[in-house]
Amino acid sequence: MPGKKILVIGSSGQIGTELVEGLRERFGDANVVAGDIKEPQVEQSGPFAMVNAMDRRGIERIIEKYDISEVYLLAALLSATAEKDPAFAWQLNMESLFIVLELAREGKLKKVYWPSSIAVFGPTTPKDATPQHTIAEPGTVYGISKQAGEQWCAYYHKRYGVDVRSIRYPGLIGWKSAPGGGTTDYAVHIFHEALKHGKYTCFLGPDTALPMMYMPDAIRATIDLMEAPAEKVKLRTGYNLSGISFDPKGIAAEVKRHIPGFVIDYAPDSRQSIADSWPRSIDDSAARDHWGWSPKYDLKGMVDDMMVNLMPLLKS
Repeated sequence: MPGKKILVIGSSGQIGTELVEGLRERFGDANVVAGDIKEPQVEQSGPFAMVNAMDRRGIERIIEKYDISEVYLLAALLSATAEKDPAFAWQLNMESLFIVLELAREGKLKKVYWPSSIAVFGPTTPKDATPQHTIAEPGTVYGISKQAGEQWCAYYHKRYGVDVRSIRYPGLIGWKSAPGGGTTDYAVHIFHEALKHGKYTCFLGPDTALPMMYMPDAIRATIDLMEAPAEKVKLRTGYNLSGISFDPKGIAAEVKRHIPGFVIDYAPDSRQSIADSWPRSIDDSAARDHWGWSPKYDLKGMVDDMMVNLMPLLKS
């Protein structure tokens, strides 16, 4: 749809940085407004607006100024960070969602994207090939907010016809920005430490398998879901999405192909119990069937691409 105007709230985060790039490539620099509570760390090819995700009037002003029709709401406190301040995590994660859902209900937005997460699952969820519809008893503040948010999205769609769409992201791995305090961040840290120091101490145990995804796949999936015809979006909670499942020792072996002297050791911390409550692998057949999702990167392809891109950055 040429000429549509998009606002990304939380544009300076790990996902936001790359999502803004992907959206601008597809829809044009001027049609995508990056919005965050802090100044961007990367040079912007299109408009940027300072915005607090909990400031409804501020968001409305940006919508009016730029004639915004779609919002991607990414602002949130992630799993490990949220555990340090549960009350604020709940406030930020939920109030920001209510603001954009209400704006859509009032007809000020045509479409909303809000990310969910595998954190909606918990210790009682089936660990392998976790189904789309299953037991979801999260044990973290982040997971509780995502589970509640999914239900509010479904409610606003059913009750008010709000076109809201969501993906349950697995752990996300990218090279363009720093990780944001998630339990799966070891899979980004390992590259930086391997290239800088030739060694890494992992905060999860060697056999902790988790669902992961390379950022280019996640960005493509996000935009593809938002661009899918409404009749193909049959779930308004959050779509399971799968890319690669691996454990720390598996990714360490791939890193060692590039850095033969690389050494990893393990010192599990509080994030281990969070990881232990999450699935090992995900069944994403609903996303594949409904709107044609398919990942492009396997573990080897991802590690190769991360190395090619990070080596020159860390040596400069």
